[in-house]
Amino acid sequence: MTNPTAPTAHHTPPAPAAAAIELVVMDMAGTTVADDGLVIDAFDSAATAVGLQEKGAEREDARRYVLETMGQSKIEVFRALFGAEDRAQAANTAFEAAYDARIDGGVMPIPGAAETIAGLREAGIAVVLTTGFSPATQHRILDALGWQTIADAYLAPGDSVRGRPHPDLVLTAAMRGRVGDMANVAVVGDTSSDILSGRRAGASVVVGVLTGAHRAETLRSAGATDVLDSVADLPALLLP
Repeated sequence: MTNPTAPTAHHTPPAPAAAAIELVVMDMAGTTVADDGLVIDAFDSAATAVGLQEKGAEREDARRYVLETMGQSKIEVFRALFGAEDRAQAANTAFEAAYDARIDGGVMPIPGAAETIAGLREAGIAVVLTTGFSPATQHRILDALGWQTIADAYLAPGDSVRGRPHPDLVLTAAMRGRVGDMANVAVVGDTSSDILSGRRAGASVVVGVLTGAHRAETLRSAGATDVLDSVADLPALLLP
């Protein structure tokens, strides 16, 4: 017979297991690709092309805004800076021409990035590379690096996909990869826009890396679940 005065055993339910990551959505410039300041150089060319004074407070404010919005769709950045659509489009065209002209010899892989991507894919995790550049510029970078087949897919902002900090790139990657639960998605980037995009998409792991535009405190303030020195450290976080 059970003793009614015996203490009742209380069993703490086990903590839910961490979601198994099926997909990593990974930024390019600043995260997997180093471009040695080409964005600011190309912006200066674009700003000059649309008549912004080469020196002075207006140019410095514009440069600061470009740095703050690293990772976002470049046309959206130019719309915010220059207002009129024709001027924004002209700036974007000049920016892409200037950036593309510097790609050969101006971009290189972040150390360990290619090995990280290969290791994740070997472990059965899909990898999608994303960018705030146009699809044409993204393909130029991939061609320069010989990365045409390094990932499972490549995404850039377009007519039906908004750039960061909107969640579209992450959600599109998940839909194309037939991921059933956003908890199984990790997002990796070097800017607050990357982090916001991942958070808004519902990814369970949103990683900031310190090889690009923004510092650890900025990434954490945006909602990063983890901050790593480099994408080279990602396998230790995601792979058992």
